[in-house]
Amino acid sequence: AGSCQGNSVERKIYIPLNKTAPCVRLLNATHQIGCQSSISGDTGVIHVVEKEEDLKWVLADGPHPPYMVLLDGSLFNRRVMLQLKGTSRVSGLAVAVANPSPPQGFSPGLKCPNDGFGVYSQDYGPQFAHCNETVWNPLGSGLSYEDFHFPIFLLEDANETQVIKQCYQDHNIPRDGSGPEYPLCAMQLFSHMHAVTSTVTCMRRSSLQSTFSINPEVVCDPLLDYNVWSTLQPINSSGKVAPEKEVIIVATRIDSHSFFWNIAPGAESAVSSFVTHLAAAEALHKAPDVQSLQRNIMFTFFQGETFDYIGSSRMVYDMERDKFPLRLDNVHSFVELNQVALRNDSVLWMHTDPVSRMNDSVEVQVKNLLDILRNSSTGANVTLQEAGFSQPLPPSSFQRFLRARHIPGVVLTDHKTAFQNRYYQSMYDTPENIRVQYPEGLSPEETLEYVTDTAKALAEVATVVARALYQLAGGANTTSAIQADPKTVSRMLYGFLIKMNNSWFQSIIKPDLKGILGDVPQHYVAVSSPVNTTYLVQYVLANLTGTVVNLTKDECLNPERTPSSERELYEYAWVQGALDPNSTSRVPYCVRSTVHLSKALSPAFELRQWGSTEYSTWTESRWKEIRARIFLVASKELEIITLVVGVVILIFSLVATYFINAKADVLFSVPRDPGAVAY
Repeated sequence: AGSCQGNSVERKIYIPLNKTAPCVRLLNATHQIGCQSSISGDTGVIHVVEKEEDLKWVLADGPHPPYMVLLDGSLFNRRVMLQLKGTSRVSGLAVAVANPSPPQGFSPGLKCPNDGFGVYSQDYGPQFAHCNETVWNPLGSGLSYEDFHFPIFLLEDANETQVIKQCYQDHNIPRDGSGPEYPLCAMQLFSHMHAVTSTVTCMRRSSLQSTFSINPEVVCDPLLDYNVWSTLQPINSSGKVAPEKEVIIVATRIDSHSFFWNIAPGAESAVSSFVTHLAAAEALHKAPDVQSLQRNIMFTFFQGETFDYIGSSRMVYDMERDKFPLRLDNVHSFVELNQVALRNDSVLWMHTDPVSRMNDSVEVQVKNLLDILRNSSTGANVTLQEAGFSQPLPPSSFQRFLRARHIPGVVLTDHKTAFQNRYYQSMYDTPENIRVQYPEGLSPEETLEYVTDTAKALAEVATVVARALYQLAGGANTTSAIQADPKTVSRMLYGFLIKMNNSWFQSIIKPDLKGILGDVPQHYVAVSSPVNTTYLVQYVLANLTGTVVNLTKDECLNPERTPSSERELYEYAWVQGALDPNSTSRVPYCVRSTVHLSKALSPAFELRQWGSTEYSTWTESRWKEIRARIFLVASKELEIITLVVGVVILIFSLVATYFINAKADVLFSVPRDPGAVAY
């Protein structure tokens, strides 16, 4: 009963903000970036900033610092943020989402993404290093890579934003140019981070704790997950591919990022490309003669690419050390799908590496690759053009493979030079950014099946890629039958951008994984793995390219007991299946596929080289609690008076208790009964 009473008192004092996303601290070999609060949380009087003139009150005029700024999303930019960072009058920030998205664009990422970790350096194409030739993300403000000494939260719920504004209007609006009177509406943000300085420092502290402490307190964790890969023709995943066997790698990234933790919709930066990749894989698997093709094809989905190519650098590292079924010598060529949803006039640009093309044999193979791609677009609503021989590769996983070996390859994008994406690595890289639109009034099931124009456009790109891969692998038949399915693309766009918890995703995953199906999809790599995106890409790929086999649940979960299962070539998954139309139960089944997971942890942590400049060193700080709340705060004078009165009452109570205790025998003596007789 006591705890219930305490909770009810707390509820009368505080209004919790439940739909928020914090900015957290990330670290690399040399820096810390992000935000944090003090250990007990940071508190300040709320001031709403909806236009730049409102900043003056916070920065200079307001009589009640420090302030908690409720910042309109349209003002969330580098110039305003550096002003707030440069004053001691701000204790924290709550950012309201701009709706609609800022028309001028907003990218808190870097102008030169993953600079220093690609192929271009002082030793390889120095004229292209550090984006000297092409600035890929000109709108990049670098805001995500700043270090802020106060907490910053995103307000995801417009209703909660309105509650804060109402509290501000009721209590905090300045009257006649003078400050408002107490009580004032205040906000408290908790986001204390345990790690400081750099990955080198935090990993060393965690390592020392683990060595000498019985209960070690780890302060940071490496960003890690798993890459998803599969092959057109099955290979022994625990063995080695024969040296003479050639494999074409098709690659894309599946992660994104924004200023706020786990807010990474990545519609254009990631989803458009990996959905196209999945559709191409399905189209290719349906071709009748793929098992007899001269070359194998490996479909690869890299995790952690946003953070200095974690996934691709790890796969190259494993290939070089014989820890992967393929070696780099097996790689015939490389085709990468980058951002592909925002094409102008249906043009898809083919980017190649001008440095490796100086090698005659590589040049011949690259030209052949470009010719095949061009020919494959005949009859499709896609025009392929070469970006130019003198232009470097855009930020891409292919660059990590080129660092190890000259491989003929191409990166396909919707941009010739700078990104078309005005919201790269931001919370506004949403379905609307790639023009995914649905008619009003559709049910969730109808929306899932509705074929959007974006889905049709991406299916056309997938068709071109699938046909080109077929020819590149040695296919001799006509490619007109190879066709990506716009309906499949529609389902994937809905699932990866709008709502993960949909009937199709429910039917293709294992029963014990149904908890991963949250509502709004996010594609941040994180530190606990595999993340939802990885699992779903794995099971979507298995569904699109695998085979339903007639095995019982026990046989599917333990395929080694079945002699004909070829366990070394295939993976087996017992999935939920669709709902039975006549009941509420599902019809599960067994899927056999060539889909595998491989570790996407930077080699820097495997080698314990936490200060590496060759491999990604990104870590995420640990924290105890993340929460936000608003309440009314009294004036300092009233707080002091309350404290003094309380102390006086306490002292009076102690003195009174002392005297009462001292005279207790007099005050509380029992009077003698007059009728009693003493003997």
